[in-house]
Amino acid sequence: MAEAYFQQIPLVVITADRPPELIDQLDGQTIRQTGIFGRHVKMDYNFPVDLDSNRSKWHAHRITSEAVNCAKEFPQGPVHINIPLREPFYPEGDDEIGYDKDIQVIYETTGTRQLTESQWEELVNTWKGFNRILIVGGQDRFNSSLNAPLEKIIATQKIPVAGDIISNLHAVDGVVRHADLFLGQDKNGLQASLQPDLLVTFGKSIISKNLKLLLRKHQPQAHWHIQQAGYVADTYQSLTKVIKTDAITFFGKISDIEFEASFNNQKQENYYHIWQIEERKSKRIFDNFFPQDPLGEFEFIREMINHLPDNCNLHLANSMAVRYANFVGLDNPTIEVFANRGTSGIDGSSSTAVGHCLTNDKMNVLITGDLAFFYDRNAFWHNYNIKNLRVILLNNHAGGIFRIINGPDKLAELEEYFETHQKLNARLTAEEFGFEYFNCDKRSKLDNYRKNFFEPGSKPKIIELESSSIKNTALLKNFKSSYKSIK
Repeated sequence: MAEAYFQQIPLVVITADRPPELIDQLDGQTIRQTGIFGRHVKMDYNFPVDLDSNRSKWHAHRITSEAVNCAKEFPQGPVHINIPLREPFYPEGDDEIGYDKDIQVIYETTGTRQLTESQWEELVNTWKGFNRILIVGGQDRFNSSLNAPLEKIIATQKIPVAGDIISNLHAVDGVVRHADLFLGQDKNGLQASLQPDLLVTFGKSIISKNLKLLLRKHQPQAHWHIQQAGYVADTYQSLTKVIKTDAITFFGKISDIEFEASFNNQKQENYYHIWQIEERKSKRIFDNFFPQDPLGEFEFIREMINHLPDNCNLHLANSMAVRYANFVGLDNPTIEVFANRGTSGIDGSSSTAVGHCLTNDKMNVLITGDLAFFYDRNAFWHNYNIKNLRVILLNNHAGGIFRIINGPDKLAELEEYFETHQKLNARLTAEEFGFEYFNCDKRSKLDNYRKNFFEPGSKPKIIELESSSIKNTALLKNFKSSYKSIK
């Protein structure tokens, strides 16, 4: 529920409850369910206890419509319907079960919030006064309608557009995908040279801590956030204007601004080229650095992402899985990326991927770590054949991320209390739930396993890489330091 709330997912959660007269009476399986999700739902609703009268039925129908409309209203989010039930719960053998077909539904027609011509004129004139404009996209669904206006802005106005892998901007030609890598270096005052004077953001959270730190330390003169309605987070601590429209409308209007030759626009072009130069350097690192021995998590993820089939959904669990994927980036424009970055917890990623498998026939590929995988293995405990699921499992037998982030890696308690070592692998889990299983312990196996892994089949599949968190950490640090040698 918390994940759905912070990621703004329209979710309707229905709970069965005991009748109100039995609450707090020491009756079995009875808790205080009203408002149980607290501030992590948009609204709470309680059904009438009995549906014997027309008025109570009308009340139930109205609650249902209100809940669905509330969940879908921007910003979207979860709602909770609590339904108290009195005994008897079960019908007798000769009882006929029927459902009302005459249900009153309240439909809601919504539209995009529009700015007035004078408001647009003011925004465009202000826009033209800046010469170091940066656009940053946060987590969002894939939307092909954004491609054309953003590509036009990049090409004609020379404005850099940066996005993490969860921004789903990988189909936009010219987007900066590897900011997290080059912003972590700060060689020769790089970060100061990338300071924008106008920051324009849309979407939700970003993965890159380095980009977040850059924009907090080297703050813009102005920060505009594009969002139709609702609470707006000041992520970069520099927010000056909230523009209440949608990103497609805003960037469509901005893309029509003509880029004229001037000293101011030359500054913008110079600023754009700094971002593009660093982006090109970052891409060259991969070809220069890999392959490495032994086969580690980073290279394994790079190989798997670069060979993803068209039109699949890519699910990224938290901790190192999403970070490796963000370093690698995604080029295939037919793939949509999902990640539980509302709360960024490790539990629930497998459940999310399984849920997607049940709602469409697309292949759903989950990249996950060992702790996230074993925490949520009950996601596979059901009677559905999710043959369109592929699980890529990074098993370093510990919480490997704590060797990489600053702080825990320097503590004596690292191994016992942060990494919490475990000796499991996924072979028995695969057998229990009927998965086809591949253990990729050598590079020589990778090509053959990968081809088989992505082929359609009658079962879900797991491919597991067991590795050392110590060696993975050393490899990633070497990769980052190799950036400095790229000219």
